[in-house]
Formats: sequence, structure tokens, C-alpha cells
Amino acid sequence: MSFRIHGLPLSPFQPLFRMDDDALLAIGARRMIADAPHAAPCRVSLADAAPGERLILLNHRHLDAPDSPYRSEGPIFVRETAAVAAPELDEVPDMLGRRLLSIRAYDADWMMTDADVVEGRDLAGRLEVWFADPAVALIHLHTARRGCFMAAAGRG
Repeated sequence: MSFRIHGLPLSPFQPLFRMDDDALLAIGARRMIADAPHAAPCRVSLADAAPGERLILLNHRHLDAPDSPYRSEGPIFVRETAAVAAPELDEVPDMLGRRLLSIRAYDADWMMTDADVVEGRDLAGRLEVWFADPAVALIHLHTARRGCFMAAAGRG
């Protein structure tokens, strides 16, 4: 079963780039500078920031279903130069393929149907298997170690 990975839209984050550091701090966000390769994955571009690149670190509600017990939020990075990612059908962006991931499958009512930990290089196979189940509506991808939301996957 084909899949497509989706990053977050850019528009909700654009106002943050114009805010000064004090205004960001007042809403619990921080301007950061990537200090190492592959240390700051952008959830909009689905690419790691290069060392020296500016980002915003903020809290984001990635599962906002009010009637689901799995409603969830957490920290994300957004690169100030981000462009919205558009991965091809069945493509796993390098940002995901190089990480250990915690993946969580949900049905149409936002109830978790399954979860697993996989190496990013094995993600495509796992997504294909889970999307073969008609009960699976969407899959969320998180970092396994820190648990941060990375992206979502839907049927292709």
C-alpha cells in the first residue's frame, strides 16, 4: 500500500520569525542556531538544519482531536528558511531515514491501533504493512529517544 509523508504547513509559523527574542520567550518559544549536523530537524521542510542555520524551537499540538485520549503536543523545530516539503509517493525523507523512530497508527476516531519502534531506513516497509489495514487512517512519526513529533504519513 502506497504512502505519502507530510510535513507541517509553514503559514502558522511565519509570524514567529518576525518576533524578537523576548516576544518568543513570552510564548514559550526560542530562537536557536543549529550547532551540529542532523541535530535540528525542521518539521516543515522535513530536512535537518545545517550548522549555523537559525530555527525556532516551540511547542506544537500535533494531535488536536478534542475527544481523543491521545491528544498530544510537544517541541518542534522550524527553520527560518523553511519551504514546505513535498515528498514523492513512497519517499522517506533523509531526515526520517537516518533516525530511530517511534511510529503510532491511528484510526479515523484518533484511537491508536498500533505502535512500534523502527529504524528510519525500515520505515517504508512498516508504513506499507500498516496502511494495508483499512482501519488505519493516519500514522504519526516521532523520534524514539526524545519522543518529539516529526511528521505524519497518510495513504498515497
